Amino acid sequence: MSKRTPNHQLRELLDEARLTYEATARSVRAVAAETGERPATNKSAVHHWVCGVVPEEATIRYLAEALSRRLGRRVTFEDLGLPSPLGGEDESIGLALGPDPVGVLATIGEADVRRRRFLTASAYSMAATVRPLGHVKETAERAAAARGGATVGAAEITAVRDMVALFTEMDERLGGQHGRAAFVQYLITDVAPLCRARFRTDDLRRQMLSVASSAAHLAGWKAYDSGEQGLAQRYYMQSFALAVESGEPGQDGFVMRTMSQQGIKLHRPERCLDLAQTGLERAAGHVPARAEALFHITHAHALAQTGRRRQAVAEVQAARAALDVGRGEDVPFWALAWGPPEATVASRTAKVHQALGDHRRAGQHYARAAASRPAGTYARIVALDLVAAAESQLKQGGVEEACATWSRAMDHMDGVASARTRKAVRNLRRDLSPYRIRGLRYAVELDERAVGFLGSA
Repeated sequence: MSKRTPNHQLRELLDEARLTYEATARSVRAVAAETGERPATNKSAVHHWVCGVVPEEATIRYLAEALSRRLGRRVTFEDLGLPSPLGGEDESIGLALGPDPVGVLATIGEADVRRRRFLTASAYSMAATVRPLGHVKETAERAAAARGGATVGAAEITAVRDMVALFTEMDERLGGQHGRAAFVQYLITDVAPLCRARFRTDDLRRQMLSVASSAAHLAGWKAYDSGEQGLAQRYYMQSFALAVESGEPGQDGFVMRTMSQQGIKLHRPERCLDLAQTGLERAAGHVPARAEALFHITHAHALAQTGRRRQAVAEVQAARAALDVGRGEDVPFWALAWGPPEATVASRTAKVHQALGDHRRAGQHYARAAASRPAGTYARIVALDLVAAAESQLKQGGVEEACATWSRAMDHMDGVASARTRKAVRNLRRDLSPYRIRGLRYAVELDERAVGFLGSA
């Protein structure tokens, strides 16, 4: 066996980060877990890397992100003293906010359609979360040169809006993986070229960019629902940039709200409160009250996650008051990504109580959220709200009640292609394990149903 050359650059970075081999391995596993992977990385593996062994492609990405978070700056493969696994492709594509979000969006979409691993398995980047907070709204005007001489009017914009609405409805009813490739292809071949076309008025151009932002947001949501967090983040970044350029009041804040929620879900709260608060500030007074309620409730969730109980409760009350004030108001197209604001506020209120340790109220609000959506719609989100309600019931000792609620949740999962619903069922089996071992009939029967669901999914 040939002698390996020690990786002094990696050793120096670990020293700078003050990380032991064991702590490094733990950090790498944590980043990988966010992408749904469970590598067997241990301190022995890290020792081998320092001695010159080259990790697997995905592991190099996880290591770079882990050290980036620890050191507070971007760490590249070159910094690690390791070869790029990307074949010359830029692993940072989509993580910056530049003057051409349409071009970047098309590049991301093409890589997504081709299922390029450097994006589909990319880790969530902590460094990228600060960029929307410092993004300046002044953006360069795009060239007005049309593609093929076409001129875009209101009819074309309406067609794109209708298509995004159709795919959004399909997404919630059938899961993010259903129709995903078709939608991303539509984003590349139809939406992006329309953004670069000639417009009859500047207002139509702004409308087109706003609709394109919603399309990029949906693409990010589909990636998120498929467990591809790094790719989802890249779509959200370009959705934000397009919203800023469109000038649509509150839409850029709405994307910041989504990015805050993603960070909370991944247990990366570092910038979530800033994103939620800034999103609220950009929307308050500029959007209908029912839409503003969505910003208040996400801010409440971020406050609860950071231990600010009193402020969180106050923001929940502000969200409810906004719903009352805005009763009957129309809501902007882009703010309906998850359906009626009332149901979204109920679901997020439950998460606030859950973060504050009040499982009784959390369960009540999750059940209310599930019941408030029209029958036959939003199957995935209804299922996930019911799963969360069951988990709250179990924490209160109501095993039989929880099993009944879990069973109702699974009724809504049939035909839904979603990594999140599959994960919820795997967690269900884990939580049921003690009761199944004890032979409780309803736990055994539900577990059998869960096994069948996972086998067919």
